[in-house]
Amino acid sequence: MDVLGVGAETDVVPADVIESELTSPAGAEGETSSVAVEPARKRLFAGRRRLAPVLGPAAVLVLVLAVWYFASYEILSPARRFLLPPPHEVITKGLLGPAAPDMWQALERTATVAGVGLVIAIAIGVGWAVLMSQARWAEVALFPYAVVLQCLPILALVPLIGFWFGFGFVARVFVCVLIALFPVVSNTLFGLRSVDRGLRELFALRGVGRLTVLRKLEFPAALPAIFAGVRISAGLSIVGAIVGDFFFKQGDPGIGILIDNYRSRLQAPELFAAVLLAAALGVVVFTVFGWLSRRAVGSWYDDARN
Repeated sequence: MDVLGVGAETDVVPADVIESELTSPAGAEGETSSVAVEPARKRLFAGRRRLAPVLGPAAVLVLVLAVWYFASYEILSPARRFLLPPPHEVITKGLLGPAAPDMWQALERTATVAGVGLVIAIAIGVGWAVLMSQARWAEVALFPYAVVLQCLPILALVPLIGFWFGFGFVARVFVCVLIALFPVVSNTLFGLRSVDRGLRELFALRGVGRLTVLRKLEFPAALPAIFAGVRISAGLSIVGAIVGDFFFKQGDPGIGILIDNYRSRLQAPELFAAVLLAAALGVVVFTVFGWLSRRAVGSWYDDARN
């Protein structure tokens, strides 16, 4: 009992000591400082998150330019510098030189061909995927042909396309459609098939028709996947337009024809400038469809995913 009594007296902390600890100036100061530091820390992290999408690509661009300059001036001799002209020559002689007007007109023609081909590929691809999603037998019968279109060697088909459609605008658009079609079909079908089973059962319990299910459940739920496929097809449509230009070589010249001309004339700055313009066009189209995707499905899709 004495041991228990001593232990109890030893473990008890006087009330005045507790009160003094709670009301001490040091404790109040530490609590105030932690409350004041927390918003500043959140603002710092938010600023870093906003700057990260800009600083990361900018740092990589500086590194690429440094390696480019090093290769042009240190690795290549002056006699062979035409193989890799420095970046400032690409800008001054290609984008700002005498060839600039022709280059910008060719970029406009290539963008027109790619845009028309992409719109047709989206319309055909979404319709094709919707048809396959409505019946299992339709998917079994039609999806292998979508795979066949993806696996066809486009370069081998170019002469046939020229024979069938000529060597002008229509043939170039046809090449764009063939190249850009499969991502739209596959991603749309994946989105339509990935609807939550519980929601399907809920619509079935309500006795909703198939067209209403497609319009109010499947298609809205498939929009993220559809836009993902469209973003991929947007870049492929640029490739298709350039490939058609490069091989048909008739009509108003696009970027592909200019690239072939500059290659044959050994005009390296103009050649690099045309390639950079084509890449920039692909980035712009990809960014535009990414913005459209965020506007169409960004708010509710991000909330549901989180």
